[in-house]
Order: sequence, then structure tokens, then C-alpha cells
Amino acid sequence: MLKKRWVVERTFGWLMGCRRLVRDYELLSETSETFIYLAMIRIMVRRLA
Repeated sequence: MLKKRWVVERTFGWLMGCRRLVRDYELLSETSETFIYLAMIRIMVRRLA
């Protein structure tokens, strides 16, 4: 259980590296969700490279 917690905490830490996700600028939740997807794609591409 503890290992999963660290994975989630680390993922949230990576997402907070994207300035747009730190504050709630978006009016629609779909827009926020899209930016989260884009941020995760960016993180995964960087990790694969």
C-alpha cells in the first residue's frame, strides 16, 4: 500500500511542474482534464527519450 502512495505522490509532483496546472485557471473541467493529459504525455515522452 505504501508503495502505491509514493507513486501517486510522485505523479502529482511531476504534474505540479506544469505551471498551468498549479492554479485553477480553467472555467470548464474538460479543459483542465485536457491539460492534465497533455502534461502527462509530455512527462512520458521526456522519460522515454
